[in-house]
Amino acid sequence: MVLMDRPSRSRCLVAVGLTVAVLDGWLVLGLLGPSTTATADATPPAAARATDANRAGATRTTSATPAAVARATDGTSTGEAPAGPADAPPTIPDDGSASTPPAPTPDTPRVGVTRGPSSVVPGGRVRLTVSGVRLPARAQERVGRTWRVRGEPITGSHTRFRLATTTGSRAQVRVIGADGSPTPVLRIPLRAVSLAAVGDVNLHPAPLGAIAGGDVHGPWRHVGPILRTADIAVGNLETSISTRGTPFPKAFTFRGSPSALRAARDRAGLDVLSLANNHTGDYGRDALLDTVRWVRRLGMAPVGAGRDVRDATRHRVVERRGLRVAFVAFNEILPIEFRAGDDRPGTAWITPDAVRRAIVRARRGNDVVVASFHWGMELATSPSSAQQATARVALDAGATVVLGHHPHVLQPTVRVGRRVVAYSLGNFVFPAHSPGTTRSTILHLDLVPGRVVRYRLRPVTIRGATPVPDR
Repeated sequence: MVLMDRPSRSRCLVAVGLTVAVLDGWLVLGLLGPSTTATADATPPAAARATDANRAGATRTTSATPAAVARATDGTSTGEAPAGPADAPPTIPDDGSASTPPAPTPDTPRVGVTRGPSSVVPGGRVRLTVSGVRLPARAQERVGRTWRVRGEPITGSHTRFRLATTTGSRAQVRVIGADGSPTPVLRIPLRAVSLAAVGDVNLHPAPLGAIAGGDVHGPWRHVGPILRTADIAVGNLETSISTRGTPFPKAFTFRGSPSALRAARDRAGLDVLSLANNHTGDYGRDALLDTVRWVRRLGMAPVGAGRDVRDATRHRVVERRGLRVAFVAFNEILPIEFRAGDDRPGTAWITPDAVRRAIVRARRGNDVVVASFHWGMELATSPSSAQQATARVALDAGATVVLGHHPHVLQPTVRVGRRVVAYSLGNFVFPAHSPGTTRSTILHLDLVPGRVVRYRLRPVTIRGATPVPDR
């Protein structure tokens, strides 16, 4: 209602949007609605443009209304809420200004953002980053047709939990704020973790080793691109990496350079190297420890050797896509002097008790255990009874995958229930000329928690010392 003795003055007041004013001694209260004809012919073009701008500004401030929250539950891969329609009517505050949004209150719903990994293994661990939600919040996962609470209450910016989803192509997760507002649904593709395993790698200079003429990249020219496609690549390093020490008195001793090891990492993407064999100690204990340090320094995991027997038998863990894969490695090939002791550097030695204890420890808190063994008889194409007995100990203790090397030729790869045993992967980057030793393979495994989904063998032929995939 407007109290005014001059109609022209009332039209001016309404045009500028005043609700309370004193003019010529009169107190003016109220606001004429947009349908009131008293203001229609008094709004100048500039005021009309300002009104449109205010309307657009109000639309931007209302994208977090409860309706928008409901639409956001079908959010994008980053979990961000979609914007509201451009022509949505503004919410006009009590002070008459459409350009100033109302101050948030504890009950105002929020549209938060949830971000997660680009993919995750079925039943794996997932880590979510959360922003824009009221705390404490809770993560939820859609299982069937219901949403189930996952993990602990969220009091910071992150949460981590194991998925219940083990089938299908995607997991669906979201976060519910303390005010009950959900973030948009985050759909995470499900993928198994791929592991590529190869046999013996010898980085000694030619002719005894694979490094000819100082070409440290040459051995990986053909197989490097294949190995790099795997989430995890593992091999058996039959070379010490050091400039120290003297050769142990035996027929063959192998020593490589740090640059050759760096090339194996860069060109082949190797992640884990078994050092439990009969050549890691070829140049003494100091050189063995140098080898462990160089592998670790270059970002790979050394397994099966260490400063003492506890270190040598300790498992190492690599996590990919929410799957924790633990590795252990053991050797039974002489010389016995390379064996680690209570206070002596060396390699982990195969005994049933040592294998059993190491694998049981490795299972705790991890999803898959890969056990590597340097065993068997050279050039034997079938596993010995001792190899089979050790493999059974490993499987009974909880190993998911058993990898074998040392015979320099291929031996059978077999499935045992949901697990796989490769008795010998043969040579790989290794000088090979005699019959059988030139035949090699890359073992590809798809892993999910507790089992091997599938495996396949990719045939490889060693030409000189360089592995070349068969066409």
